[in-house]
Amino acid sequence: MKKQVMEYASGNEMAAIAIKQIGYDLMGYYPITPSTQIAENLDIMRANGETDLVMVAAEGEHSAAGICYGASVAGGRVVNATSANGLLYAIEQLPVQSGTRYPMVMNVVCRTVSGPLSIKGDHSDIMYILNAGWPILFASTAQQVYDFNIIALKLAEQVRLPVVVAYDGFFTSHQKVRCFKFEDDNDVRAFIGKKHEEYPFLDLEHPITVGSYMNEPDIINNRYQLHLAMEKADALLPQIFEAYKEISGREYGKVEGAYHQDAENILVLLGSSFDTAIDAVEEMQKDGKKVGAVTLHVLRPFPSKELYDLIGHSANIMVADRQDSYGAGGGNLSLEVRATMQRFSSKAKIKSLVYGLGGKDFFKEDVVAMFDMLEDSSKPDFGYYGVTSGVNLDVEDKPLFAAVTSEMTHIGATKVDVSASSGEGCSIEKSVNIKRNIKVTGGNLNDVTAMPGRIAPGHGACPGCGIPVNLNLLLRGIEDPVVFLFQTGCAMIVTTAYPRTSFKVPYVHNLFQNGAATLSGVAEICYRKQQRGEIPQGDIIFIMVSGDGGLDIGMGSAMGTALRGHRLLIFEYDNGGYMNTGYQLSYSTPLGARSSTSHVGINQYGKTFFNKDMPQIMAATGIPYVATVAESNPTDFIKKAAKAAHYAKTMGTSYVKALSACPLNWNDKPATERKVIEAAVNCCYFPLYEVEQGVTKLSYDPEKTGKKIPVLEWLSMMGRTKHLQKEEYRQVVEQIQQETDSRFNRLKNKSFI
Repeated sequence: MKKQVMEYASGNEMAAIAIKQIGYDLMGYYPITPSTQIAENLDIMRANGETDLVMVAAEGEHSAAGICYGASVAGGRVVNATSANGLLYAIEQLPVQSGTRYPMVMNVVCRTVSGPLSIKGDHSDIMYILNAGWPILFASTAQQVYDFNIIALKLAEQVRLPVVVAYDGFFTSHQKVRCFKFEDDNDVRAFIGKKHEEYPFLDLEHPITVGSYMNEPDIINNRYQLHLAMEKADALLPQIFEAYKEISGREYGKVEGAYHQDAENILVLLGSSFDTAIDAVEEMQKDGKKVGAVTLHVLRPFPSKELYDLIGHSANIMVADRQDSYGAGGGNLSLEVRATMQRFSSKAKIKSLVYGLGGKDFFKEDVVAMFDMLEDSSKPDFGYYGVTSGVNLDVEDKPLFAAVTSEMTHIGATKVDVSASSGEGCSIEKSVNIKRNIKVTGGNLNDVTAMPGRIAPGHGACPGCGIPVNLNLLLRGIEDPVVFLFQTGCAMIVTTAYPRTSFKVPYVHNLFQNGAATLSGVAEICYRKQQRGEIPQGDIIFIMVSGDGGLDIGMGSAMGTALRGHRLLIFEYDNGGYMNTGYQLSYSTPLGARSSTSHVGINQYGKTFFNKDMPQIMAATGIPYVATVAESNPTDFIKKAAKAAHYAKTMGTSYVKALSACPLNWNDKPATERKVIEAAVNCCYFPLYEVEQGVTKLSYDPEKTGKKIPVLEWLSMMGRTKHLQKEEYRQVVEQIQQETDSRFNRLKNKSFI
């Protein structure tokens, strides 16, 4: 045995420790709860000089999987981590990796697949990839997460396949327990061994082609080779488990049982529930019950023979699934167990239960109840456990709010004049025949106080959060009826906690990566129904609300919608990070800012690249209207909202971006946020302007008003960037100032007025 030391750590922390000790070359990743902590912990290690792992923050899980694939093709040792819909978003890449036989390891921290949105742990994600050609190890404990990460890479490189290490979200990923790790990283690396590349991709003297186009019979031969590789993995796993036992003292098999040897009734389940089942079975054994519990540590290749050896003798088997294969009469684990028992001609009676969905807690009493249901012949072979009635017939079914009608919102506070030119006298405009003929009058705060709220006062946002402020300012400038789509993010989470809602208008949610496309579908059907006379005619403003990195992962969808020209408004509240998952860096996070994936340490100063200029990206699509707004300039905000709404209902896609405060993660005071936003505008980090029908107009020039300040003055107001005041970061501040000035000067050069 090699020397080990104790760690009091969670599953995610133990995964990060294993990754660091292995000495991977690269991690491509995208933050998603509950797997994000792996990248966060590795970033801390990187900042402190404990690892030289290259960490590439992708704009979405699909790209993260592509980054990992490219790095593994190039010969690197590669790791990834994801959960739930992130896994499904990446799933197209998984057969590519296995079909071309490039090893890597991916931690899947199992979580409910949306929708409706839930971030709690169950197994509905991992079962989607049973057919992807990846061996899948399933860890029940934080210790196993560490051990299986080491075992997984050794297996991956011996059979040339990518391998998944799966474990329960929150139950295993976040709960801290006593674990052991190897004291010397070299012991881990010696166990795995050196990587051998049979066909090095970067050998320029012997070039190879990866991922050729194939027809029959080549493709079936490829799949047969993948099948043989999985069979090889099945044969190698016992040997790798045994070798790992020799250096760690911990013994693993493909399956594990407790009190199963003489049990008449056996419960089969996965993950952290196994420990609960063991405790319950132990107590039931003391009462003379012949019961046992079994779990699987390997889902692929499925350990049929090993499982049968443990449970084939029993009279009754209950398979508990934290997932359902809808319409199949059980979850995937149930289907596999039934197939195994049939293969070996077992006479055991098998029942299946779906339990624990959405992270529903699992107690010893539940284990006892499951055994009671197993013994009760009147109970069906399949059912759901723990379902509660969601209907109370004694309560009147009525809306939470009265509808906000168009008569209530048409208050005349903002007037859009489409006949007046706002650009007369500009010779350049005349020479290129550009007409900007929209002028908005009114729109100050006093004018719009009579506007009824379309978002209720009740929400769960943090004190000082800029999201409600910005949404209300936007809506004060829009007098037509509105329909909302919110992408996943803080704004969605704090306003729609079931069974309540904060919205007095139609609202739909979809995930980060597909919001704009979804809303374009809503809009097109609305227009079609209006043309057919199925719903009343009239202007409706379709608004997609995005933030928390939603226009990183969702940028492709937004740009596609813009290029197609759907009549809708995209509103981005830019809070400079993935705030709803714990403040990981987004592409809008400032250079040098501290986040949970851009720590400050001896080897790192915060985020290492400049913030993305999304308004200019959207302007490049040629949409009729783009604008930036800030709560520090409310009248300008409201007028631009009115103008954006007009373009959205008459010409095509419009885009408005607001800088949105996040006191929790900006690490400043809620009461001072308006001043912080104002400073961002006055230092020109967040300039106020509009691009109307291709013509740029600066709305506010702090240089002309004498209010321009150095960018460091704004950065010093927030804890996330306060460290940049130190002399050691002077060059970083100079880079930020130079880029800020350069972007602002380009805007001034484009502006005709």
